[in-house]
Amino acid sequence: MSKISLILVLCFSVLFLGTDTAPQEEIAKQKTQKLIQPPYLKAGDTVAIVAPSGILKNRQAEVQRAVKLLKSWGLHAIVGKHVFSQGNHFAGTDAERCEDFQSAMDNPSVSAIWAARGGYGTVRILDKLDYTQIKKDPKWLIGYSDITALHNDFHNEGLETMHAMMCTSLTADNKGLEETIATFKKAIFGEPLSYALKGSSYNKIGAINAPIVGGNLTILHTMLGSKSSVDTAGKILFIEEIGEYKYHVDRMLQSLKRAGYFDNCAGVLVGDMSKMRRNTTSWGSSTEQLILDALAEYDFPIAFNMPAGHEDDNRAMIFGEDVELVVGKDQSTLKFSK
Repeated sequence: MSKISLILVLCFSVLFLGTDTAPQEEIAKQKTQKLIQPPYLKAGDTVAIVAPSGILKNRQAEVQRAVKLLKSWGLHAIVGKHVFSQGNHFAGTDAERCEDFQSAMDNPSVSAIWAARGGYGTVRILDKLDYTQIKKDPKWLIGYSDITALHNDFHNEGLETMHAMMCTSLTADNKGLEETIATFKKAIFGEPLSYALKGSSYNKIGAINAPIVGGNLTILHTMLGSKSSVDTAGKILFIEEIGEYKYHVDRMLQSLKRAGYFDNCAGVLVGDMSKMRRNTTSWGSSTEQLILDALAEYDFPIAFNMPAGHEDDNRAMIFGEDVELVVGKDQSTLKFSK
């Protein structure tokens, strides 16, 4: 090989190596980058109530209870102008729901954005949202269920969020909601969150310290292959579900597994699996065993009985925050680092 040929080969090698390693280094940096924690609330702060998904037909009473609750804690509340709009299945058109949510993100006087309810519809506005302003002026996103789609996007934009109750969770007497409301209040005011979980013979013991992400299993599943799919590498994945057949839960877990969701996962925390539907063909095992079977090839800890999801007792969690999860057969503990 001539000197000229050798020089040309070396130049091309450097060129290709340079274009390959830079993106990889940037990806690695993004995966390990600490998320932004919005300021916790204090008396006098404002919470915006919005409805990014399902319709709130005849639900004015619940929203007013939410406003009253916030006021009792010394907070102001503003209700999005389209919260009670009706667009067939949704709380107004996609444009109206997006307008309310974008307005809450961009409003400098708003410290937190609280979803009035879940349902279905958040995915229809995801690609219309602009995160430019909220990354300069971070604020909390609060909700669960369908709001998982927004939790994912906020996480991917570098922001911590709150998996917690929504306005329609409130009832006239709030009976059975004591812990739900108490932990929600602790979360928004920045008090330490720590939970002792009921033990389970299905628990896969171990101890880890890692950020927590996740939410509703169906929503996590439907985000696969999109920019809203969340990276679980080195993180604890929380999952909860409602109204599904066991075979569908297995289908979703198998899909997540095939997509590499659990390859570098640090652990799994299982919340409520509510109102599971009965199929004409029996699955043949418990939901807990189903989950263990689907994740049998992984050696990370798995904890059941996290009181979070679609039950009255829905404890608040900070997504993206480091937690200490210690899993035992008799009891598990979950402590947030704040």
